[in-house]
Amino acid sequence: MEDNKISVIIPAYNLEAYLERAVKSVLQQTYTNIEVLIVDDGSTDNSWKVIQRIAASDNRVIPIKQENNGVTSARINGIRHATGQWIGFVDGDDEIEPDMYQILLSNAEKYHADISHCGYQMIFGNGRIHYFYGTGNIRIQDNLKGVMDLLEGKIIEPGLCNKIFKKTLFEGILKQNVIPEKITINEDLLMNYYLFSVAKSSVFMDVCKYHYLVRKDSVTRTELNHNRIYDPIEVKKIICEDVPGILQSCAEKAYLNTCVNVYNGLVLAEQKKYKKDLESIRKIIKKNREKINLLNRKQQLLALLILHIPSIYKVLYRYYAKYLMQNKYE
Repeated sequence: MEDNKISVIIPAYNLEAYLERAVKSVLQQTYTNIEVLIVDDGSTDNSWKVIQRIAASDNRVIPIKQENNGVTSARINGIRHATGQWIGFVDGDDEIEPDMYQILLSNAEKYHADISHCGYQMIFGNGRIHYFYGTGNIRIQDNLKGVMDLLEGKIIEPGLCNKIFKKTLFEGILKQNVIPEKITINEDLLMNYYLFSVAKSSVFMDVCKYHYLVRKDSVTRTELNHNRIYDPIEVKKIICEDVPGILQSCAEKAYLNTCVNVYNGLVLAEQKKYKKDLESIRKIIKKNREKINLLNRKQQLLALLILHIPSIYKVLYRYYAKYLMQNKYE
């Protein structure tokens, strides 16, 4: 197993306070045949100095600097420089448990899989931890089941960081430039889609070895903007246009689910500010109304209410969210 090198890519943008902890968790892996490629995506703080200092202390660390061009560009840049047979990703403000890569690679070899992934845990600022999921179960996924699980949001986390991938899976992504750099939200889901689409098989072990540290100022928790509103919808649209016929209904279901969820997020935000966006997404749902029956009963009901009584729906949904919905997260 030690003959297989894992190239771990860490994109970094203004993470000087977090980088050392993240990189340390990778360098302290029980599986030692790794290289760590830290890609500074045009940081304006002291991240580059931190990266240079880390690289000087361990020859497995490869520092890469580029102009600010987004996380997708940074990851692809890291892939192009990687020399390992396997690719892994870690976000620069998260951390991993010492045996994560040992477990992932062992499972990949045992089950002859092109992708090996595990569970993860969300760690909040107050110390509260939420596990996804920690059952210890093993799940083998062929090509079709892997993509289906990804689109349904079951088992496969849409992020890249709790997985390792055979480097050969990235050949199409590198040659065809299929991930638009303008997409900054859910770009990891889109990359996962292309990777699972070309993988012959994958293996999931439900142990929570990746630690997603929730920061209030992280990209996914900041104020709504155009990318946060429309990128998730655009990603699902791209997948719908690419997916094979046998998975078309699964992709369309994911697309409509996303439209309903984004609409609901806007309902809970400042109403006047997002009036045009609400109407724009409502038109998408209306255009695809004949496919609403693909959704589960709850989402079907929400979609129909959005179409037929949008003004009343906004009041009802805010009440539902405030008083009836049991929130999992802060």
